[in-house]
Amino acid sequence: MQGLDRITHDPTVMSGKACIRGMRVTVSTIIGLLAAGKSRDEILAAYPYLQREDIDQSLAYAAWRLEEREMPLARA
Repeated sequence: MQGLDRITHDPTVMSGKACIRGMRVTVSTIIGLLAAGKSRDEILAAYPYLQREDIDQSLAYAAWRLEEREMPLARA
């Protein structure tokens, strides 16, 4: 998806999971912290090398991934 320049995939970093700017912080970690009720400020305090835009793009990436669906091919 275009516009998600902070989300990276590298098979040598966290087994290719979606990460923030090539660091060992996964999108799923950020989403999990938000789901657990942590605020953006709490996340940024715990991970001082992250930026607000990283959290924003994590949410956008998760929403985009949820839109994807696998559909079986129609059989003739």
